[in-house]
Amino acid sequence: MKTVLVTGGAGFVGSHLCKKLVKEGYRVISLDNYFTGSKGAHTHGVKYLEGHTRDITKLVREKVDIVYHLGEYSRVEKSFEDPISLVWDLNIAGTFAVLEFCKTNGAKLVYAGSSTKFAEGGEGSSMSPYAWSKSANTTLVKNYGSWYELDFAITYFYNVYGEGEISEGPYSTILGIFKKQYERGVPLTVVSPGDQRRNFTHIDDIISALLLVGKKGNGDEYGIGSDESFSVKEVAEMFGGSTVMMPTRQGNRAGAEVISNKTKSLGWQPEKNLADYIKKIIIQNKPPTESKKRILVFTTTFYPKEGLSEKAIRVLAEQVPDIEFDIVTSALGGTEMESLPTNVHVHRIGTNKESDKIGLMLCGYKKASQLAAQNNYAFVWSIMSSYGTLPAYRLKRQLGLPLLITLGDQRIPKKTSFKYWLLRLLASQGDQVSTNALTEVNVTRYSYLETLGTTNKNGDTFSNAFRFSYNMTLKDLLKK
Repeated sequence: MKTVLVTGGAGFVGSHLCKKLVKEGYRVISLDNYFTGSKGAHTHGVKYLEGHTRDITKLVREKVDIVYHLGEYSRVEKSFEDPISLVWDLNIAGTFAVLEFCKTNGAKLVYAGSSTKFAEGGEGSSMSPYAWSKSANTTLVKNYGSWYELDFAITYFYNVYGEGEISEGPYSTILGIFKKQYERGVPLTVVSPGDQRRNFTHIDDIISALLLVGKKGNGDEYGIGSDESFSVKEVAEMFGGSTVMMPTRQGNRAGAEVISNKTKSLGWQPEKNLADYIKKIIIQNKPPTESKKRILVFTTTFYPKEGLSEKAIRVLAEQVPDIEFDIVTSALGGTEMESLPTNVHVHRIGTNKESDKIGLMLCGYKKASQLAAQNNYAFVWSIMSSYGTLPAYRLKRQLGLPLLITLGDQRIPKKTSFKYWLLRLLASQGDQVSTNALTEVNVTRYSYLETLGTTNKNGDTFSNAFRFSYNMTLKDLLKK
């Protein structure tokens, strides 16, 4: 009985691989730090070790025959935020330790490279810290093979999907996000331009290829990808319903060449079909029926004094009478004016005291959750409200809704203050952030945000920004 070590064995691909290896009769060990892995994905018969791959020698005492190294940081856009603390630590330092372990133990290494290196005509390895680290590791693995006669095989995954993929949080997969949004009955969010193509490959096809490469493979270029490619927008349209275009994101490649000939020479062929998978989701998860389109809005105060946010919402609501606005706000200031449009519904938190602002931050989520249980929302919106952005973000995580943040002319606090770090944290959670020209400069410098756009410097900049964001986000929804 051969012993197989799977790094990242509690993750999406790793958990499926562990399950299949146990069925095949292998003795299986998993090493996972549970950064994205889950103990709920454990399989009976696998020995689970918790820890970092850089400590592999200390943690794994058994004689291992094969190491499937899947336990690395694996997201393109997020890698720009933590290139040292995550990308370098998990991908470079960790992989060096795994290679040393394989060299010392005489174990074969099956390394999960990244197909991002084949994007943009082979220039994809320089498009993000993640892509660079994975490309550098493939070179390192090959060097160990040359320097120390290490037995290795390098595989490349192409947009893995299937049961168990991450559907919530910053490490969600494209199909995971779409599936969650479809189940909630909300528009699917497509990152612009939408024509970027992907060869979506089912997890079962990935696992069958990994087993073959582990048994027979040697060397580089074992691509594991479906022959059929789709644009991201085409995939979203397969679900039916509305889509929402989101801003472009740094590092988002147009496509990548599939190099699967060497894998197919081992006897592998992709068998699962993306269209069939989506049809199954549609059949099993019929979205709830909604009588009216609704938006959930957080704002710190709302009338009787008419400020920028009050004016913008009132004018906008009058322009789109078929859209319902649920406003979650503090009780500070009193009751709403009689001139409010009938499609604006105000829900107040507190007792008309200054502390109601804090109450909005703490109790606004509870009220919004009650509303969400009764209604289906297109998105959640925080308007000029640092107090309201925290519960808005919780709703985004809970319901899979897009989060829009519209900032006014707030003065950005000093970098040394608590308010600065709070603003940076909250603003960074938005799927779209709209500002005026002055705020855009400060927020992008301090928060590393890509803003949706800016308004003119003259006139009512905030109302312009508000309407600009709204029109960009709901242009498809409003056509219905």
